[in-house]
Amino acid sequence: MKALIPSEVIEQRIFLIRGEKVMIDRDLAELYEVQTKVLNQSVKRNIDRFPDGFMFKLSKQERDELVTICDRFETLKHSTSFPFAFTELGIAMLSSVLKSKRAIQVNIQIMKTFVHLRRMFTENKELSLRLEELEKKYDKQFKIVFDILDQLLSPENPPKHRMGFYVKEKVAQYSVKKNRN
Repeated sequence: MKALIPSEVIEQRIFLIRGEKVMIDRDLAELYEVQTKVLNQSVKRNIDRFPDGFMFKLSKQERDELVTICDRFETLKHSTSFPFAFTELGIAMLSSVLKSKRAIQVNIQIMKTFVHLRRMFTENKELSLRLEELEKKYDKQFKIVFDILDQLLSPENPPKHRMGFYVKEKVAQYSVKKNRN
């Protein structure tokens, strides 16, 4: 079954704000094909379903930073309202608030994308731990070689060089005579 919305499109709309992976209400409304106002009204009518950790309102600084990094939020620049950011839990809860078939299908695709991103992060973390282990093992095995190379490359008594500018050959001095007529 072909995805309703490609994962790449969803991934581009996930931001890291306050240490949380979130999606902005405007992006979600666009994916669900509803107006942002309608999405936010549905959330406010069912606010008990969105406790702390499910969503939060962006601060002025966060909104300004978002406008700076994403051209699609340019209309927020002079807006007096601040957008909502929904965490993965909040997005999952949106499917119970927005009951259209599209909302359900889009939510499924968004959840799959979050799982995919989490899996990629975990795999990268495991890879970095393996590299650290190899580096430790590598350092122990080749410590003697590195020590010998260090001794060869940095002798105890390096030759001293004179500092400053000096002339190796004596240069003949010329005197300039002025011709007077």
